[in-house]
Amino acid sequence: MKKDIHPKWYPEAKVFCNGEPVMTTGATVPEMHVEVWSGTHPFYTGQQRIVDTEGQVDRFVKRLERREGIAFTSKRAKAERRRQRQAIVELIDEEQSGADTTSQP
Repeated sequence: MKKDIHPKWYPEAKVFCNGEPVMTTGATVPEMHVEVWSGTHPFYTGQQRIVDTEGQVDRFVKRLERREGIAFTSKRAKAERRRQRQAIVELIDEEQSGADTTSQP
């Protein structure tokens, strides 16, 4: 086995986030600087932050609302058309039944 091929191990390496020490851990470097750690990450803190670049989230929400409004209107319109067709069919049936009784002697 070769000697001196493994890096030096620091059992008390310090982890810094935004210039503040947040914890110690074992690592191959004496100090680590991180941007996000479990104390600030939204998954662990329960706070959701949406980074809205160029209004993409707003456009998506508007498009979704518009789609739901159209679908709701179309269902209502379909039901109204169905009622109108049913009324026409009933009217035609009444006229035919009335015409059948007048044509017989």
